[in-house]
Amino acid sequence: MAVKEKISVPVMADLAAKGEKPEYLFWVGCAGAFDDRYKKVARAFTKILNHLKTSYAVLGTEESCTGDPARRAGNEMLFQMQALGNIEILNAYDVRKIVTICPHCYNILKNEYPDLGGIYNVIHYTEFLKNEVEEGNLIIDSDIFKNNIITYHDPCYLGRANNIYDAPRNVLENIPSGKVEMTRNRNFSLCCGAGGAQMFKEAEKGDKEVFMERTEDALKTGADIIATACPFCMTMLTDGLKYKNRENEIRNLDIAELVAQCLNL
Repeated sequence: MAVKEKISVPVMADLAAKGEKPEYLFWVGCAGAFDDRYKKVARAFTKILNHLKTSYAVLGTEESCTGDPARRAGNEMLFQMQALGNIEILNAYDVRKIVTICPHCYNILKNEYPDLGGIYNVIHYTEFLKNEVEEGNLIIDSDIFKNNIITYHDPCYLGRANNIYDAPRNVLENIPSGKVEMTRNRNFSLCCGAGGAQMFKEAEKGDKEVFMERTEDALKTGADIIATACPFCMTMLTDGLKYKNRENEIRNLDIAELVAQCLNL
């Protein structure tokens, strides 16, 4: 069995002990920490941060769930317990900037934590990558995907909830490859079916599950790579490809993975 390459990841407590303070806190999120598939995305983005020599750190074992699934499922008390605990830790480290790979974490940290005293400059990693490309720090000149066609799925909590449509596409445009849009895209994009805590409950009655409908949207484009930027979307679309028996010919890759592969990281 192949041994995974070890990646150097600075931890906030270790830096604080040395009197150092990073520019960014990388909020890994539950999926990046525990989901086997999305751990690969967390590793990919970490490699990119290291490649860019970014000043960052993670909370490590001090990081807890943001409470987003609890609030979406209606358990407000649990959400506030999670949020207040996180805010106490973040404020203790005087965190100012947070970059996260999960739109659900992004949305709740940016828009809902301020009500409880957690006020931070929160950016999604696609915004971070877009800025690095524009500043000339991130140069993507690999032709590894030149024979592929990529279609991008807009996550609800990135797109409709926070109006971030261009950043992911700008990053993808810097990857030499074919691009094609699904018929339903941007603010007309269809949900993957996992948001609002739907990921954690049984399907309701109906003729077709939402993730199957969205997978069919992607298949109609003729693309051989479905690019995502959300752990929920990745799970649902990967499942959709498996249900359609297309997982061996069509890949579902996160934008961070695409960039990391282009950089040979």
